[in-house]
Amino acid sequence: MSGESIPRRYPPRPLIGVGAVVFDGPRVLLIERGQEPLKGWWTLPGGLVEAGERLDQALRREVLEETGLIVEPLTVAAIFERIIKDDSGRAEYHYVIIDYLCRRAGGELRWGSDVADARWVALGDIPSLQVAPGTPPVIEKALAIWREWSE
Repeated sequence: MSGESIPRRYPPRPLIGVGAVVFDGPRVLLIERGQEPLKGWWTLPGGLVEAGERLDQALRREVLEETGLIVEPLTVAAIFERIIKDDSGRAEYHYVIIDYLCRRAGGELRWGSDVADARWVALGDIPSLQVAPGTPPVIEKALAIWREWSE
């Protein structure tokens, strides 16, 4: 989709993103970010919504690009705001991220060019990784929904 793009660094307003929480038994799908912000940190797959794109379309596109997996969004798990300020206190990055609990619908796990790694991570192993701030509480919220639905 074309149009004038808003800069990711020092944006004039918050950018809208989507993220996917996908479980495989006792594991969750995580990606290692290959670009700033938070390069080298583990987080949920996802990305920015493009103008004219529906949230669910953006989610499916981003997860497929980053992980090779096809997902079906089930429900909103959390709405998360990530603001990263520079040394002077100015918002260098500002995202509003809508994280969805998703079901895997197909594909094979592989990672795209802007991702350093993608893998299924055991829930108990999350604390041993350098996980982006705010990601564990989103996973916990999605897990509570998933468990409630599985009862």
